[in-house]
Amino acid sequence: MFKLYSYWRSSAAFRVRIALNIKKIPAEIIPVSLTSKDITPDMQLLRDMNPAGAVPVLTDGNITLTQSAAILEYLEERYPTPPLLPCDSVERAYVRALAQDVVCDMHPLNNLQVLRFLLKNMKVSKDQKDEWVVHWLRNGFSRIEVKLAQRGIQQGQFILDNQVSLFEVCLIPQVRNAIAVDLDFSSFPLIRSIYDKAMCLPEFIEASWEQQRDYGK
Repeated sequence: MFKLYSYWRSSAAFRVRIALNIKKIPAEIIPVSLTSKDITPDMQLLRDMNPAGAVPVLTDGNITLTQSAAILEYLEERYPTPPLLPCDSVERAYVRALAQDVVCDMHPLNNLQVLRFLLKNMKVSKDQKDEWVVHWLRNGFSRIEVKLAQRGIQQGQFILDNQVSLFEVCLIPQVRNAIAVDLDFSSFPLIRSIYDKAMCLPEFIEASWEQQRDYGK
């Protein structure tokens, strides 16, 4: 059985939890507190597997995988049904590009390591830190909203109409982060519509913050 080292609020781990649920892959979720000041046994084990000390880490027997994007591709290749990527090569590239808008451009600017650095080393206040997060979330969502509008996405649709894709798997955790800092979504109706539709599905609900046993810790 797969083991997923996870943290309830980690966007990257959230993505992998969603994909595991969509593909109905049994996995043991092992919570690791990334905010603990002490090096717990689980944290030490995580660092042994991933020197960055970051989640997600997915183990499959003697195979250890890090980085959510690589893990998602691995799951897609090994468990192709139901697919997260369309058959057409151009469409696959389009979906991957939108996913990377989130994973590569947005997420690195508001992950835990960056926010810790801002608070500790740059001596910013919590309000200033939240302002930083909101700025970069709004910046990224603005670009994605334009791309969705250009494609002709309608409210109530996913990027592949009713089929969940790699894009939604990556987008929904980032939107959840934005909701947590009270981002105004009035300028991003398509993104908010995708989030609302996805969060009605059991695969997304079960992967959500609130359903994790370490929620709030």
